Amino acid sequence: MSTQLFDAIDHLAKEKGIDKDILLEALEAALISAYKKNFKSATNVRVELNEETGKMGVFSRKTVVEEVDDNQEEITVDEAKEINPNYEVDDVVEVEVTPKDFGRIAAQAAKQVVTQRVREAERGVIFSEYSDREEDVMTGIIQRKDSRFVYVNLGKIEAKLAEAEQMPTEEYYIHDRIKVFVTKVENTSKGPQIYISRSHPGLLKRLFEMEVPEIYDGIVEIKSVAREAGDRSKISVHAPDPEIDPVGSCVGQKGQRVQTIVNELKGEKIDVVEWSEDPTVYVSNALSPSKVVEVLVDEEEKATTVIVPDYQLSLAIGKRGQNARLAAKLTGWKIDIKSESEAREEGLLNEEEAYSNNEEDIFE
Repeated sequence: MSTQLFDAIDHLAKEKGIDKDILLEALEAALISAYKKNFKSATNVRVELNEETGKMGVFSRKTVVEEVDDNQEEITVDEAKEINPNYEVDDVVEVEVTPKDFGRIAAQAAKQVVTQRVREAERGVIFSEYSDREEDVMTGIIQRKDSRFVYVNLGKIEAKLAEAEQMPTEEYYIHDRIKVFVTKVENTSKGPQIYISRSHPGLLKRLFEMEVPEIYDGIVEIKSVAREAGDRSKISVHAPDPEIDPVGSCVGQKGQRVQTIVNELKGEKIDVVEWSEDPTVYVSNALSPSKVVEVLVDEEEKATTVIVPDYQLSLAIGKRGQNARLAAKLTGWKIDIKSESEAREEGLLNEEEAYSNNEEDIFE
C-alpha cells in the first residue's frame, strides 16, 4: 500500500473536518473484514498501518496454551517457543500473515467502508454544529417546496419548515432568503434533521434580542411573548433600573427598531407592553391599545375582570377576540372584559368612579 492512501486520508480529514484517527480506525476495520472475507479466515487478526512507509501488515493473534482446542485462536507452547523462547502460557503470539496480493483486494474492500465511515463522521460533525443552535435564529435560503415542507438551506444542511410552522400570511418562493427559528435538531438514521419555524414565539423573542442592544446586554428583560403568527403579537418587557424605559428601548427612535422586526415578519403587528408584578397594572398594559377603567383581581382563580369605557369595548376585545386572547396568553391571567355601563348594572363600578374616569378620558 503506497503513501498515497495516507495522503488521501489526510486530505479527507482536513476537508471534511473529521478526526484523522476515526478514518484510520475505519480503514483498519475494513482491512480486517477484507482479509477474513477473501481468505476465508476466522483467525483473530490485527492490521498494522505504517504512515511513514505507506505499508500495512496483517498479523494473526493466537493465545499460547498447553493443548490446542482451536487452531484459529490458539498455539501450543512448543510452537510459540520456536518463534520466541520467552513465550509462556496465556501470552499472545502475533505472526505476520499478510498475503502477497492483499493490497489490491484490501483497497477495493476498504473504499466502501471508509466512504461510509466518512459519511457517518460528517453527519456527526454537522449534528454537533447544529445541535448548539436549537432555539436560535438562523438565516437560510429556500431551496424547494412540496406539499408538506418548505426546505431551507442553512449552509451544510437542509432544514424542514413544516406547514404548521409556516406563517399563514406569508408566501415562500425559491431562492428567497429568510430568518427561521430552530425548534429541534435530531440525529436520525438518515442523518441530522433540523426542524425550523416562522410562527414560533421564540422567533419574535430572538429578533428583539438581535435588534435591541439593551435586551442583548441584559439591561431590558423579555418577560413573556404571545403570538398569533402573521397577524398580531404582544411582548412584555421589564427594566430592573427605573431610569430605563423598556418599551421605548424596544420600539426605538421613531419606531425604527420594532419596524425592522415588523418588516421581517411581513407586517405582523407587534404590541410592546411593560411588565409589572402587580396584575392590575400588567393586565391593563397588556390590553393596549385599549384604555382600562379598572381591573378587579381574583388571586385564587388567577382571573381578572377588566372594566373599559363603553366606546373602547370592541378595541379591548379586538377582532375575533384577538386582543383579549393575546393579553391573557401574555399575562397568564384569565381576562373577562366588561364595559362601564355593564359593570355599573352588575354593581362592579360605582357612579363616582365612572364619572371620574370619563372625566379623565375627556381631558386626555
